[in-house]
Amino acid sequence: MTISNIIHSVRNIMRKDPGVDGDAQRISQMTWMIFLKVFDAMEEEKEAENSKYKSPLPEEIRWRNWASNEEGITGDELLDFVNDQVFEGIKKLDVKNSKKAQIVKQVFEDTYNYMKSGVLMRQVINEINKIDFTSSEDRHLFNDIYETILRELQSAGSAGEFYTPRAVTQFIVDMVNPKLGEILLDPACGTGGFLVSALENMRKEVDNIEELQRLGKNIRGIEKKPLPHLLCMTNLMLHDIDEPNIKHDNSLSKPLREYSSKDMVDVVVTNPPFGGAEEEGIENNFPTEFKTRETADLFLVLIMKLLREEGRCGIVLPDGFLFGEGVKTRIKEKLLTEFNLHTIVRLPNGVFNPYTGIRTNLLFFEKGKQTKEIWYFEHPLPKGYKTYNKSKPINIREFDLEKEWWNDRENEKFKQYAWKVSIEEIKKRNYNLDINNPNGKKEEENLSSKEILEKLEKSLESSKELIEKLKEEV
Repeated sequence: MTISNIIHSVRNIMRKDPGVDGDAQRISQMTWMIFLKVFDAMEEEKEAENSKYKSPLPEEIRWRNWASNEEGITGDELLDFVNDQVFEGIKKLDVKNSKKAQIVKQVFEDTYNYMKSGVLMRQVINEINKIDFTSSEDRHLFNDIYETILRELQSAGSAGEFYTPRAVTQFIVDMVNPKLGEILLDPACGTGGFLVSALENMRKEVDNIEELQRLGKNIRGIEKKPLPHLLCMTNLMLHDIDEPNIKHDNSLSKPLREYSSKDMVDVVVTNPPFGGAEEEGIENNFPTEFKTRETADLFLVLIMKLLREEGRCGIVLPDGFLFGEGVKTRIKEKLLTEFNLHTIVRLPNGVFNPYTGIRTNLLFFEKGKQTKEIWYFEHPLPKGYKTYNKSKPINIREFDLEKEWWNDRENEKFKQYAWKVSIEEIKKRNYNLDINNPNGKKEEENLSSKEILEKLEKSLESSKELIEKLKEEV
């Protein structure tokens, strides 16, 4: 039976359970079980390497002792054991001297058992036991299934906001090119897509397990929502990181002035949530000139604070940031004064479908030098495409064009896609970075309904920015 079939079977069993409501709860339920199974598999490997290894978990709640026997406890007995022993036992873990205990306890802080049927729970556990997490082949196969599950989370409401297409994460990481020994951060890491791409990029330089674990400590993530945090921890463990350095927290909840040199990093790769507003009071953690409730703007201010000299960043931001005024103008002025914003890749429609139709951009910058000019690159849709969608997602091979151009920017063959704008021109535009391709094909006058709606949305967003600016000046 393939892993894909196992996961499909698990989801079908859970659909029969009266306590599990919708895809988000199903994936959360499945993931805490998988996390404990993965953790147990990693402990097996530790025990084989070191006879003195001691688990941070009480013996009775280790996966092997209550879940691995397919003829084991079931029904109400299993349900009571999970609720009263497993969850309670993890909440009471002594974390003083054990990083592993800290990780397990942190993962289960906001995790719940939604299942109401112990018989169905036993069936789910028996299916999960068919996956061999001590096999690296099974681990990496599972990662592909994992991404498929995330793509299918459209019906789970806001759950979609933490999925970034793998092609986008991979391209950003390839261009920022983090090196072994550098500290890398994703301050809104979701399920860990950027961190896994970075890990795979950097492990090419790794020679042994010790170096891999050191690398794992240098790859840092912060995620405030419990489900993506749980998914991220499991994802990194499936990529051989024993003790993922992922905090369950809101990166924006700490006053900017309280960040010190120990928080500084060499590389940031991220897709911060955009279009949403932070809870009241969060903006007070930021200097007066940058106070806003717009999440993506606050993340950018935080990143500017955390990057070391010569530090590098690749970030996904919506069109609204490029043309926005008021606070956005002040953020852009700081960015272009203290950083070299050398590249903006303008993505076409639909990259983040079905979650949002908002157009997005990939910004690349380095700390310590002023911006003298910005190169733009307009990513073309594949031939015959009008937009990306669920059945036609963006593919990493499509970025080969940008990769070829990256170190040969003046080459005439890229003229229809690439152009540069001087800092003088940008200042004249009052830091409006929404600059269209002067060399591309002229837009047809007969726009589709969808394109008209997008133009209207952009216009409304611009009006909203203007209103906010006027409010600030009153």
